[in-house]
Amino acid sequence: MAAPSVQVRALVADHRPTSPREVRARARFLEALDHLADPYDEHADPTHVTASAIVVGRRGTVLHLHKRLGRWMQPGGHIDPGEQPPDAAVREAVEELGLDVAHPQGGPRLIHLDVHEAALGHTHLDLRYLLFGPADDPHPPPGESPEARWFDWEEASAIADDALAPALTIARAEWEATGDPP
Repeated sequence: MAAPSVQVRALVADHRPTSPREVRARARFLEALDHLADPYDEHADPTHVTASAIVVGRRGTVLHLHKRLGRWMQPGGHIDPGEQPPDAAVREAVEELGLDVAHPQGGPRLIHLDVHEAALGHTHLDLRYLLFGPADDPHPPPGESPEARWFDWEEASAIADDALAPALTIARAEWEATGDPP
């Protein structure tokens, strides 16, 4: 198995950005990967790779009110030791939303990249995956933000920040192209 740096470099190098912010993010990812021995380890370097989920379904997209940041955003977070980014995206979505989510048929679909400053002086190199969720209401477990809900596409776009808005546009197009997956 290839080292995490090699795997994530290939994934990012093959990704085609759709916005100027994402073009800059892709360049920062590739530059950072030249220096990160263990890109998934949040303790190895303040700059590290994270994974998040753009959860879509019949009702639109699910966002949660981030506990520390106080804004509506996609679920996501750090990659656990031995975990791959697509698996981390699913785990984080399940943990934060309490929904049974899954990658599209055909496997994980990376739809967006973002680089942003995070708590504790960290920089997150975020891989954003498309996930499908049931139409059920989210039910976050204790310890997670209790504020999580489905937003229709217009509502989600209206509250999305510059980092999330392009990913929502891509996710919506992907959802509409698939029809209505099981």
